[in-house]
Amino acid sequence: MTYDHIYLLTRTLWGVLMNTVMEGSSNHSAEHSSAPKTHALVAYFLMIIGLFSAIPILLGAIWAMIKKKSARGTIYHSHYINATRTFWWSLFWTVIGCVLIPAGIGLLILAITWVWILYRLVRGLATITSDETYPL
Repeated sequence: MTYDHIYLLTRTLWGVLMNTVMEGSSNHSAEHSSAPKTHALVAYFLMIIGLFSAIPILLGAIWAMIKKKSARGTIYHSHYINATRTFWWSLFWTVIGCVLIPAGIGLLILAITWVWILYRLVRGLATITSDETYPL
């Protein structure tokens, strides 16, 4: 992913967040056809930030779970499924890794989980920016 892609995605994320804050949830007619894509991008970005700080990954997963229903019937629905599955499986393997730290293999499990999350999120961003479904 190039700097230009990151810049455009960051601008899109900022615009969605500002529109959501300024307009609130009462103006549903203002949503346009790219809203499912934009909301999925918000979820992906929050989850990527969450790789370095735990709270945003939870916010990204909640965002994806809330917005998933509005994306039914679009090519972006699979991205919401990817985000929620990635969150739940990462939570599962993180707990397993933390429990197994005293046994000596927990840190390895945590490292593998972190790389797996990063792979799924970057792959999701690559497919969504190409307007493709996420292969489930």
